[in-house]
Amino acid sequence: MKVREAMNQDVISVNFNIRPLEAFEKMYKEGIRRIFVVDDDGNPIGVLSYSDLIGVFGSLRPTLNKYTPPKIGDIMSENIITISAEDNIEDAANLMLRADVSGLLVLDDEKPVGVITKTDICRMVAAELLVPL
Repeated sequence: MKVREAMNQDVISVNFNIRPLEAFEKMYKEGIRRIFVVDDDGNPIGVLSYSDLIGVFGSLRPTLNKYTPPKIGDIMSENIITISAEDNIEDAANLMLRADVSGLLVLDDEKPVGVITKTDICRMVAAELLVPL
């Protein structure tokens, strides 16, 4: 089975200049645990996870000084792991395991066309293994 058959075709992203709370709100609204970060031209430049945001929010302490939260571009991971839409699901699973990530940006002709996650792969495997009664 190809990655294209199991991926989610929605590539949800945020601009690198927004604040963490805005990213969190978008992730919550969309029901996702990672979001891709794009530059002003819409090119992917990083990925932001719930774990990244928890680190930022956990470091906030009440203070008398005015606090300016960081921008997403300051806390995102710049290491975007990608895979081709035409690669096999097994390749995606192995890549996620080796890179210790839970999702990959899917490319077709070097353009983002979707996202595949460990959850997507588990759903696909479960559907293949389950036999209707």
